[in-house]
Amino acid sequence: MKIFISSDMEGTAGVVDWDQVLIGGGHYEYYADLLTKEINAAIEGAIRAGATEFLVNDSHSKMANLKPDALAGSARYLSGRFKPMYMMQGLDGTFDAVFFVSYHGSMGSKASTLSHTYFPTAIAEVTINGIVAGEAGINALVAQAYGVPVVLVTGDATTAMEIEPFCPGVHQAIVKESVTRFSANSMHPEQARELIGEQAFLATKSIATAKQVAIELPATLKIQFRSSDYVDLATRVNGVVRTGDLSAEIIESNPLEFYRTFITVVLLCRGLTE
Repeated sequence: MKIFISSDMEGTAGVVDWDQVLIGGGHYEYYADLLTKEINAAIEGAIRAGATEFLVNDSHSKMANLKPDALAGSARYLSGRFKPMYMMQGLDGTFDAVFFVSYHGSMGSKASTLSHTYFPTAIAEVTINGIVAGEAGINALVAQAYGVPVVLVTGDATTAMEIEPFCPGVHQAIVKESVTRFSANSMHPEQARELIGEQAFLATKSIATAKQVAIELPATLKIQFRSSDYVDLATRVNGVVRTGDLSAEIIESNPLEFYRTFITVVLLCRGLTE
């Protein structure tokens, strides 16, 4: 049994500040270790349920946050920036399930620790078929394309709530309750890892009956931007149509092309500030 893990960092128990999750931050090394242990808890739970192969796609910031030899389960480690499929690079139809570990809520959410949707400087909100979508919901498009169910998400309660419409029945390890965008009530790290391991075990055991990603196609993805220059850039991408001074949309029936188009928009917008 083969598991694909896309790991972010903002959803780790205890994380509440950018200084904790960005390379060079005063507390980064400590929280990167906590993230690694949460990923390992998911791997070890899946192993107890019969999983034998793992690919961890490091999907946070510069995507080089983990120590490869610290990963459990002899997991392969996919790291580095400018991946064509970004947070979902490496997924294909040979995998049996997808785990989203240490994910966070969308920029459009009421309260989720360090919330953003791919690029907070440019993107204020994303919806898919009228439902607010965070990175988990958007990334689920790739799982849908390959027919691989998303069976586990870890992070705060907002993240779990936001993914449910797109991945019904997904197992959830809620390791903290966000109070504001920069505060949270977190489980003790050891208890958080126990919960993640338990849910990973149950998620892996349920793969045979897991529901597929439920995004009705063709779908409409709407993006609300923070300024008009980002809209100007986005609409240079084929398939992106301006719908207002600060908004654009993508309508697509192929989930893989859908995701690629959105990621191209993100990369173009990042280029405006780099």
